Amino acid sequence: MIRWRQGVVVAIGPSWVGARELDVDTPEGRVKALAYTELVGSPAPGERVLLNTTAYDQGLGTGGYALVVAVPDSLPPDPVEGRPGHLVKARYTPLQTTVLGIDEQDSPAHRVLADADDLGGMPVVGCDLHSAVPAVVAGVREQRPDARVAYLMTDGAALPLAFSRTVAGLAAAGWLATTITVGQAYGGSIEAVSVHSGLLAARHVAQADVVVVAQGPGNLGTGTRWGFSGVALAEALHATDVLGGSAVAGLRVSAADRRERHYGVSHHSLTAYGRATLVPVDVVVPDLAGDFGSLIRHQARVLSTRHRLVPVEVGGLMAALQESPVALSTMGRGLTEDPTPFLASAAAGRHAAQLASR
Repeated sequence: MIRWRQGVVVAIGPSWVGARELDVDTPEGRVKALAYTELVGSPAPGERVLLNTTAYDQGLGTGGYALVVAVPDSLPPDPVEGRPGHLVKARYTPLQTTVLGIDEQDSPAHRVLADADDLGGMPVVGCDLHSAVPAVVAGVREQRPDARVAYLMTDGAALPLAFSRTVAGLAAAGWLATTITVGQAYGGSIEAVSVHSGLLAARHVAQADVVVVAQGPGNLGTGTRWGFSGVALAEALHATDVLGGSAVAGLRVSAADRRERHYGVSHHSLTAYGRATLVPVDVVVPDLAGDFGSLIRHQARVLSTRHRLVPVEVGGLMAALQESPVALSTMGRGLTEDPTPFLASAAAGRHAAQLASR
């Protein structure tokens, strides 16, 4: 079901690469809206817009936005005739878009990737939540400030990369060498068909030292063992293994989340790594102090039957996290309220950087 509304733009809010915030008056009142400028253009005050308000009206996790579907009186021009690009993303939806895939025949890199089959040991860090990405990168940079870090966004949550102000900020600050969108996700500096070809592009085209793999903003969970979008992280770890990379699993932890299934090591990590990931990977266990640190080590022990538990010191990582060019926030809590999830992710980044230096 979709809730459609028409409205008129009354003000322009902040903009970042590929996205523009708007204040829009609708018959029910004023709403905050988001326009993906590559899809619908750049709406201006006074222009009429067609909105999808479904998740906005239900208070669901779209960042509190109604989404602009079209600017009916000011449609963007057609793409240049003959422009290369035949990969269709968001396929068979009204806003399906074509992009130039790094792995398609018209791509200058097609020859490089046609027979590419090996990551050469490149470390790949898998994370359950998008909010872990800047923390992982901080951990990498703490060890290797010169490391070329790529972010690969899967299609389990937001499909447009432009939704992520976090990634826009990291890229603008030079913390990311490239961004890669795979599957139905789109908007990265590199577009690829699959996680596998995206990883190969990171290694052989972008010359990345480390790749961080995570879904975009908008993690979906149902409170059941298997009904969460992060379970697909196992595919990325399998792809890393089959292509000869070094798979690193970052734990989702929290000392402030009072939901039993997410306190300490989240059941998302225990399920995705303990049940769904069928190849051995490095599971980074942050060496946190006190009773909470003991709890983390105890909970993670169940993963040792299949995986390598790698304890990583967290000394110095808080300072690295405080240098982040973007705000750190997960489940509504920042670095001050609950540093543990960010320290765990930074520890995974530190381990990946050490692997990349070997």
